[in-house]
Amino acid sequence: MSLCCCGSTDSVRLVHGSSLCSGRLEVRSNQSWSSVCEEDLDLNDTQVVCRELGCGAPGLLQGALYGEREAPVWTSELQCEGNESAVLDCRRSSSPAKTCSAGTAAGLTCTGTKGAWLSYDSVFFGLMSLCLCSDPGGVRLVGQPSRCAGTLEIQHQGHWRQVEDHYGDWDLKSGSAVCQHLDCGSAVSVNRTDDSTHRPVWWVSVPCIKLTSGLRDCVELHDSYKDSSGVDVVCSDLLPQPNISLSDGVFEVYQQGFRVLMGSDFTITCSIQPQYPGGSFQLISDTKKQLNLTLPAVNHSTHFLLSAMSYAHQGDYTCVYHVDVYNHSFSSSQSPALHLTVGDSVTNLIIRVVVLVSALLIFDICLFFFYKVSVKWIRMKAERNTVRVLEETSHL
Repeated sequence: MSLCCCGSTDSVRLVHGSSLCSGRLEVRSNQSWSSVCEEDLDLNDTQVVCRELGCGAPGLLQGALYGEREAPVWTSELQCEGNESAVLDCRRSSSPAKTCSAGTAAGLTCTGTKGAWLSYDSVFFGLMSLCLCSDPGGVRLVGQPSRCAGTLEIQHQGHWRQVEDHYGDWDLKSGSAVCQHLDCGSAVSVNRTDDSTHRPVWWVSVPCIKLTSGLRDCVELHDSYKDSSGVDVVCSDLLPQPNISLSDGVFEVYQQGFRVLMGSDFTITCSIQPQYPGGSFQLISDTKKQLNLTLPAVNHSTHFLLSAMSYAHQGDYTCVYHVDVYNHSFSSSQSPALHLTVGDSVTNLIIRVVVLVSALLIFDICLFFFYKVSVKWIRMKAERNTVRVLEETSHL
């Protein structure tokens, strides 16, 4: 299993080093990483690099100290003054088609101890590395109703184990990497929990991870038995998406939604997968007569009774669920939209039926009289023809 841990930010990183604060220096330009020539760096430049990485002051700068370059060479030269907080704040000069001679890709060691305890502990424990980004199923939060809250566990070599937080290093940034990895938003709380049981745990360094890129980098793991203290993480996207439905009223279903009869009462129901007790539902409408109603949840659902359907009620309706848990207030995403349109009222339907029946009746009456008149006219014509024939015969 390869070690992919590195000290990094959005613009600079140290790779293939023995800790988070050492490695071959690479800078990011045009969405790609490039090595830097040793001859292009001075003390001011390295001070800014170590400061940006949170690794203290620069210690050792040496070409090829952490392997030959794999990335292309950066064509710019840093001109830092030493007081900048990030490499991107430094001036730079461009050197087109620049190359580094063999063995001069800059390797940098900062004096900070960020992650340094790992190197010491690896003497006593079998040090293992795990790229969480390559194993999306290898991280979970357990012990709570939602998959986006609970005690952090990591799967390695087929075993799920709790993550040890002996040094209390886990914070919102590292917790957010877990939440992003689980597609649960960002962390709203990260707490250290004491566990007096003797069981195997994973020892995880506070990851060299970036809030903006999730678990792109890796964490390092140790296999150890000891009194453990776990990591409890609560993520912002704690709640699932609620459901919305039309549960009462005179309506018909069509392709775009529901057609409710004009003037009739109707009920919109908001519901959510059972997780936490209580809470409330908010009904929001994008209609001419806009609604923003809130009712408490009962058995994880709420019924909104709306009266006298009119054209002002025509439009889209959505639900949002709110609940207070873990000393925070959480709101779900909006439910899928429920589209309502107006159909004719019952009175109008009755009038239309009466008019239609009356029209059919009148048509039948007219047809009857037409038939009677036509038959009478045919008979009279036949009688005249008969009289004419008789008269003509008598003259003969």
